[in-house]
Amino acid sequence: MVAYATVFGNNEKVNLIKRVLLGLDALGVQRVYFMPEYFGFYHRVIESLSGQHRPALEARMLDMPIEANQSDSRRAAALMASVGVKCIITFGGDGTNRVVAQGAGEVPLLPISTGTNNVFPVMVEGTVAGLAAGLLATGAVRPEQALVRAKKLVIYINGRPVDSALVDAVVLTDQFIGSRAVWDTDKIKQVVVTRGATTNIGIASVAGGIRHISPEEPLGMEIVMGDADAPLQVKAAIGPGLIKKVPVTRHKLLESGQRVTVLEKPCVIALDGEREIQVNRGDRAEVELSLEGPFVVDIDRTLSTAAAGGAFLDKK
Repeated sequence: MVAYATVFGNNEKVNLIKRVLLGLDALGVQRVYFMPEYFGFYHRVIESLSGQHRPALEARMLDMPIEANQSDSRRAAALMASVGVKCIITFGGDGTNRVVAQGAGEVPLLPISTGTNNVFPVMVEGTVAGLAAGLLATGAVRPEQALVRAKKLVIYINGRPVDSALVDAVVLTDQFIGSRAVWDTDKIKQVVVTRGATTNIGIASVAGGIRHISPEEPLGMEIVMGDADAPLQVKAAIGPGLIKKVPVTRHKLLESGQRVTVLEKPCVIALDGEREIQVNRGDRAEVELSLEGPFVVDIDRTLSTAAAGGAFLDKK
C-alpha cells in the first residue's frame, strides 16, 4: 500500500447509478444507453428499480464487444455519440474520463468521481448529477448555459499527435511501460499540467503549490524536477495521505498552442496517472496545451440557471 485512497465498491456504484437514473427520469429523459461490462451494472440497476421507483425512461445496452480494457470506454463513447446522445455520464477517475473524451467528440461529459485520487471528475450526489444531465438533455437549459470547455494536453511523437490527457502528462525515467499508477516522485523528471490546486490530489497539487491554475484559466504549466539541492521544494499531496516534498528546478506557465519538448529520453510518459507512451532514444516527443478539450457540464450553473427560469416550479 502506497497511499490511503478509497474507492466506491461496485454495489455502491449500483446505488449511485440508480439515483442518477431517477434524476434523469424526473426531468423527462426518455432513453439512456449503458456501456456493457463484466460486472453487469445494467442488469443489476434495472432489476433493482421496481414498483413505484421504476423509472419511465427506456434503458438500453450498447451492442458492442468488450475487451476489458480502456478501449471499451473509448469505443462506447463513440457509439453513444453516433446515436445522438446529449450527454455522457462517466463513473471513474481521470484515466477513464481521458479515454471517454477521446471517443465522445463534441458530446459533453458529466464526470462523477468514484474515488479520492481524482482531479477531473467531481464528487456529486447521483440524484443531483442526474438532474443536471436531464436539464441539458431535454433542452430545459441550453448548452451555452450549461457547458464549459476543458483544456487538454496533446502528445506528439516525431511531429505526429498520438494521444492526449486532461490533467497531466508526467515524464518518467522508466524505459518500459510497467505498473500503471504514478507514485514514485524520484522517477519523475518533467510534468505538464492543465490545472493545479492545493486542493487536488496527485501531480496537479505540485503545480498548485507553485501557482493556482483553475480549470477555466487558459493556462497550463511545465515543471522540471530536480534533486535535493533544487532551488524549490514543493510540499504536495501526491496521493491520499501521501505528502511529499517535491524538488523543482524550474517551472513556467504555458499558453494555448505552446509546445514543451520532453527532455528525458528514453522515457515513459504517463497520462492522467496511467503509463501510456514509451519514448525511444531517437524520438522527438512534445506536449502541447490545447483549449479544445471536451465539453463538461457545469452542475452548479446548470441547476441555478434552471431554477432562475422556473424549471423546478409546478404552478397551478
